[in-house]
Amino acid sequence: MRSTALRQFQRLEAPGSWRPAPDAQLREVVVSIGEATLILSDPKSDAPLAHWSLPAVRRMNPGTRPAVYVPVAAEGDGPFESLEVDDRWMIDAIGRVQAAIAARRPHPGRLRGGLMAGAVLVMLLAGAVWLPGAMRSHAARITPAAERQQIGLAILRDMSRTTGAPCADPAAAGSLHLLAKRIGLPAGARIAVLREGLPGAIMLPGHVLAVDHTLIRDQSEPEALAGHMLAAYLTAAETDPMVEALAQVPFSQILGLLTRGTLRPDVWQGYGEALLSQPPKRASERRLLEGFAAAKLPSSPYAETLPDSGTRAVALTESDPFRSHPYPPALDERDWITLQQICIGQE
Repeated sequence: MRSTALRQFQRLEAPGSWRPAPDAQLREVVVSIGEATLILSDPKSDAPLAHWSLPAVRRMNPGTRPAVYVPVAAEGDGPFESLEVDDRWMIDAIGRVQAAIAARRPHPGRLRGGLMAGAVLVMLLAGAVWLPGAMRSHAARITPAAERQQIGLAILRDMSRTTGAPCADPAAAGSLHLLAKRIGLPAGARIAVLREGLPGAIMLPGHVLAVDHTLIRDQSEPEALAGHMLAAYLTAAETDPMVEALAQVPFSQILGLLTRGTLRPDVWQGYGEALLSQPPKRASERRLLEGFAAAKLPSSPYAETLPDSGTRAVALTESDPFRSHPYPPALDERDWITLQQICIGQE
């Protein structure tokens, strides 16, 4: 007893008409279905006459009875055999077995399509992660110096909501300019002295430097103030404050900066205050010591006035390049006394 590919049938047979060649007479056969073959047998002797592979069988007249089947390999100009089946159950069974076999076949195109779709999805996800950061870095690089300074001043105004307005004195401004030149700040740097709330000094975008008034009021020499200013400048050389500032800006505003060249003034609301609530970032000890040596400035006064004394302060003190060597003063006595008046009368 033959088993079939359709589990609900133990044996499925039907009469059919087989033409072994185009010019041959139709011959009555018994058609039965195997696991993956169509078997044509002699109805009298039950002897097999032909075996057709079901995946290679094609119906020539879909929707019409009797159904006419041919082996796919026999199609073309040459002679081919054919089979006619009029039994509804057999026609349905052949179609179902062929569909089941086709479903089990590998589908290279479908696999390629899935792989391509997966690759596109990965690229989109990577773009969503990488693109905003890349656009922010690009925006920081191409922003003109004048716009950078406007951004720095906008952040300074936001800081002033907590610290109060920067101290201003025309005479002291000259001393600040001399000090900036002494430690090598870029031409055009803007220095703002804040009364309170800033631990040390911090460089904002556009070479806008904010410093704490206590570095002037509570010190007898200008070297501590000069050290904090220099450290802020060296830190900004390692970590661009423009990049850090743009990291806080919504991506839609970054696109506006790239297309219009400006940002909305209110975009910095709260950012300056956030900077005041955290310790200023500092360059590495090695970079600081190299910078102090190049500027001919002692690092000990800076280290001794750090808000958090620790191993860094000890290292900067012990490795001070001018600990036991003479160095040119950061400011002469007259200019230092003038600078100490910068916040007098503005308390």
